Amino acid sequence: MTDLQSIDPRDKAEILAQALPYIRQFHGKTMVIKYGGNAMTDPALQQDFAEDVVLLKLVGMNPVVVHGGGPQIEQALKRLGKKGEFVQGMRVTDAETMEVVEWVLAGEVQQDIVGLINQAGGKAVGLTGRDGGMIRARKLRMLDHKDPAVEHDVGQVGDIVAIDPSVVKALQDDAFIPVVSPIGFGEDNESYNINADVVASRLATVLQAEKLVMLTNIPGVLDKAGQLLPELTPQQIDDLIADGTISGGMLPKLAGAIDAAKAGVNAVHIVDGRVPHSMLLEILTDQAYGTMIRSSQ
Repeated sequence: MTDLQSIDPRDKAEILAQALPYIRQFHGKTMVIKYGGNAMTDPALQQDFAEDVVLLKLVGMNPVVVHGGGPQIEQALKRLGKKGEFVQGMRVTDAETMEVVEWVLAGEVQQDIVGLINQAGGKAVGLTGRDGGMIRARKLRMLDHKDPAVEHDVGQVGDIVAIDPSVVKALQDDAFIPVVSPIGFGEDNESYNINADVVASRLATVLQAEKLVMLTNIPGVLDKAGQLLPELTPQQIDDLIADGTISGGMLPKLAGAIDAAKAGVNAVHIVDGRVPHSMLLEILTDQAYGTMIRSSQ
């Protein structure tokens, strides 16, 4: 990574000048950021992320952070001598696992993120889907990929019924940065573990966000030759899925991204969280540090 001290002052001024049109364009706009992958576990990248979020807030944008925590949940379950079980890539969440999910996501992980943002000069506030009645959920019905007549019981894994963003909007208006754990609640006050990509996509849609930025452990969407595709439309993604270019773990991430783009989020960015300050570079420069999915509207 280039040391800023070694950059010529004129070059620094040029970099800032290039960012100005983007700062002007996105002033007052909401940016929903899905925080996960290496960016969330590497201490140097954690600090870069917190500084980026604070900078976006200080120049007049409204960042909202939604985080996952799969590796941290796995570690906590191991400490308890409990082995994580997955069906079709989804964590089976019995009552005991749900307790662990709640105290890891809404406790340890969320408070680490809040602390990092506050340390970088921001004012972060941690929320779960329970706060302000934000995320109402029901039990996810998981049908077998091969035989839709078979339904898998994955426990307290949730499907979003509705999102009420009032509490997020109230915090934004008061200069706070909301940090959301992907936990919803059901009709009988039961808790549900919800996929963080899904929560980020739905929250971006409900908030009518300008951008949804998803930090991942890959450079972005790649073509068959392994080259980065810097810009795509939902239709082009459908074609890439149909011909097998996009498959596996990328599918659920892109499903949420496409839904958000089709529902009016102007641009969805799938960004390499392993690159220092990649989120800032993607939002405030012409250079592609990931794949941008533009709304087809």
